[in-house]
Amino acid sequence: MLKNYIKTAIRNLRKQPGFTFINLAGLALGIACSLLILLWVQDERGVDAFHAKGRRLYYVYERNYMGGKLQTWYWTQGPLAEELKKEIPEVEAATPMSWSNTNNFSVGGKILKEDGFAAGADYFSMFSYPLVEGNAMDALSSPDALAISRKMAIAFFGSPAAAIGKAIKYENRRNFTVKAVFEDLTSAVSSPANYIMSWSGYVKDNEWAKRWGAVDPRTVILLKPGADEAKVEKKISHLTDPFNTEVKDIRIELGLQRFSDYYLHNEFRDGVPKEGRIAYVRLFSLVALFILVIACINFMNLTTARSVRRAKEIGVRKVMGAARSRLIRQFLAEAIFMAMLAAVIALALTSVLLPAFNALTGKEITLPLKKPDLWIGMTGITLLTGLLSGSYPALYLSGFSPIRVLKAALPSGTRGDRVFRQGLVVFQFVLSIILILSTILITRQIDFMKNARLGYDRENLLYIPIEGDLGKKLDVFRTEANALPGIQNVTMLSSSPTVMTDGILSLNWDGKDPAEHDRFIQESIGPGFLKTMKIALSAGRDFDLAAYPTDSSGVIINETAASLMGYKHPVGRVIYSGSYKAHIVGVVKDFHFQSLHDKIMPLVLEPGRIDRYSHILVRTQAGKTQTALAGLRQLCTQLNPAFPFTYQFSDLEYARLYRSEDVTGRLSIVFAALAIVISCLGLLGLSLFTAEQRVREIGIRKVLGASVGSLFGLLSKNFMTLVGLSFLAGAPLGWWAMHQWLAGFAYQTNIPWWAFLITGAAVVTVALVTVCWQTLRAANANPVKSLRSE
Repeated sequence: MLKNYIKTAIRNLRKQPGFTFINLAGLALGIACSLLILLWVQDERGVDAFHAKGRRLYYVYERNYMGGKLQTWYWTQGPLAEELKKEIPEVEAATPMSWSNTNNFSVGGKILKEDGFAAGADYFSMFSYPLVEGNAMDALSSPDALAISRKMAIAFFGSPAAAIGKAIKYENRRNFTVKAVFEDLTSAVSSPANYIMSWSGYVKDNEWAKRWGAVDPRTVILLKPGADEAKVEKKISHLTDPFNTEVKDIRIELGLQRFSDYYLHNEFRDGVPKEGRIAYVRLFSLVALFILVIACINFMNLTTARSVRRAKEIGVRKVMGAARSRLIRQFLAEAIFMAMLAAVIALALTSVLLPAFNALTGKEITLPLKKPDLWIGMTGITLLTGLLSGSYPALYLSGFSPIRVLKAALPSGTRGDRVFRQGLVVFQFVLSIILILSTILITRQIDFMKNARLGYDRENLLYIPIEGDLGKKLDVFRTEANALPGIQNVTMLSSSPTVMTDGILSLNWDGKDPAEHDRFIQESIGPGFLKTMKIALSAGRDFDLAAYPTDSSGVIINETAASLMGYKHPVGRVIYSGSYKAHIVGVVKDFHFQSLHDKIMPLVLEPGRIDRYSHILVRTQAGKTQTALAGLRQLCTQLNPAFPFTYQFSDLEYARLYRSEDVTGRLSIVFAALAIVISCLGLLGLSLFTAEQRVREIGIRKVLGASVGSLFGLLSKNFMTLVGLSFLAGAPLGWWAMHQWLAGFAYQTNIPWWAFLITGAAVVTVALVTVCWQTLRAANANPVKSLRSE
């Protein structure tokens, strides 16, 4: 029986090659798009999910109750890991982890810049990072211990084995010994690194990391087998209470988050990490489902549209005694067979498109042909697609009356059938309209962020990391750099101007509610910072230590800080923290120094000391950047010969803050276009069906003198009505979806009326183009042939 179904299906496919091509193309494209998205989703969900002990690994995060305010973050105290091991029996191992940084390493005359971080001695026993050389227990056990990647070992020593026990100079001032070589980390790791230094060695250079009053490192723990996460979280909740934390009267609660959840859920809502990249995973999972459903609807409409070609076959089968259930099985088998062919084409199409898709998303996804999961998934998608797309045609075709079809009456179906088919097309275009509208608004938001007025000029602005001997020669560097051709201004800053994160909680001022605390960002700036950044003052003045020596104990705040303090005239007022006291010299207009996802925080700028600076900021003259870079390279080589000259452009660093949104925008454009193409195939199917149903009506109208234009209008009117209904349903849904997405940004673009106009015009234009050929073909048909009985 199955063999007969397949033979019948092949015969019908060969008899109608055009129909077969359109149907296979729609299904294959839909499956391929869905497969690409699902591979991307699987890759996203697989980040940090490969560790053998992953179900027992947890991040520790802090909930800080500051009077009536709650602030939550992953920053913890350096000693916390050891305290957790000591006080909580369920904790098997724990490690502090510094945030990733780029540092210089040298062996002989070779210098490389590598990304990495510091971690405790338990690190390699907790995580499943394969060690090529060395052992997990000894890799980070001593202050001079360093673990490096295979790539770094080969670059410096020729092989991993040759690296063990060798010395590497860190930042040209301190030697570390290679104790282990780990396998190169892939994109499946959320914190990629080419080196991991021992925590005890890190603390030597960062004494603050010993104190409970400083928060910065992350803390990860490994629970013992069988330990209850909820009970452990309750135990550790108030672990920091006895210690002298940053501000004593702040209530700190510790929480736990599974380590593998961090990559997708690292944004806090109501004190719990809930949001983050998971929003994009959910969004594109929905898009994959949308596209697959649209492709299945196409199959229904195209199969139904060509049903009149098989009307007599069905009539003869019924007269010969074929039961309706057998006919349903036959048509479902044909649909599944078609889905199988489409799945094979989709796999081939996916393998061809993967390199371009990886370039678009910045991934390294491969088609896992040797993994059973892929074939199980493809089998499920194929069966689901076949059953979903073949269900309605099977029920529709098997319901033909043999008497009517054998009398040559073309089956038109019931009114319910017509409404159902039209409803499918409306549903297709509703989904397409949502995708088009979403694409317009996502692109608009990305453009808004990239070109937002930040309160400073990021054009022609670059920064140079302060490394090696350069930190001791900043005055010389600034003087000589200002004299170079192409240089407009030079200054210094204690962090990157794109992302300032150094915070302080213990800041006080007259009239402050003692129960309330707010995190201020505190940065040290060099002479001419405001001028270099082109930041405007709203009150007071810039620092001028030559004219006003007391400016050494002065600060400049932003408008957000002044508003929080409640000062109408803040210049001259005093702020303090313990023995620290400073007077306000000026107020700058608010400028963005973090992602537009976050609101502008209160900011305190103070005149910096040389040991606090981490970056030199350089404003180049317009059109003379290359000239300026040549001079800066020569100057840096002269003053700091042990380190290679490196720099970063502010606008490029700013753009990196929105990589996820940028990828989302590009994917949205691609998949919205594909959804429209697939939807148009469905509309083509309905136009084919309508034309064949009304062939005699068209012939009669032409005999009675109807023009081609009037017939085109008659046939197109119904399609335009369907598109109009789709727009009325899709536009509000698209608005709601985008309103929810934009709510994740503290600063967002508006939703303009013209976005709906463009969406509607695009859908109407595409729909008209789709039905135009078939409609004109039917209107131009010879009426004699149309009226002749087949």
